[in-house]
Amino acid sequence: MILSVFSDEFFMKEALKEAKQSALEDEVPVGAVVVCDNRIIARAHNLIEKLNDVTAHAEMLAITAAANYLGGKYLENCSIYITLEPCVMCAGALNHAHIGKIIWAADDPKKGFTIIGKNLLHPKTEISKGVCSHESEQLLKTFFAKKRS
Repeated sequence: MILSVFSDEFFMKEALKEAKQSALEDEVPVGAVVVCDNRIIARAHNLIEKLNDVTAHAEMLAITAAANYLGGKYLENCSIYITLEPCVMCAGALNHAHIGKIIWAADDPKKGFTIIGKNLLHPKTEISKGVCSHESEQLLKTFFAKKRS
């Protein structure tokens, strides 16, 4: 696959780099990047174990970093690329941040926010899913297989 700069695939590959870093740190491999004006302004991966903080999801850390970068709490002109569907907590935070668009790779049928409904998001937030889903799913399967063995 040839990636063009500014494509969803390009930015999701950057989120996957964060997820791989998460796995190296023995964290559930989830990564996120926030993009504004075709520029990555924030990167994050899960740090739940390292920080001993159940809220240290990649999305939460990326939202905070992006808001700090922009100097404001609203991210309506930004997109977030996440390797796994956000949970309810993260969807709520993305709602409050007024994120412009959410793009995720793999669905999360157990803890993803869509099991409750898409009404958790800000009404103007667009969503897209399935970008690089196979790579994200494989990363998660490999991580949990190693944990079980």
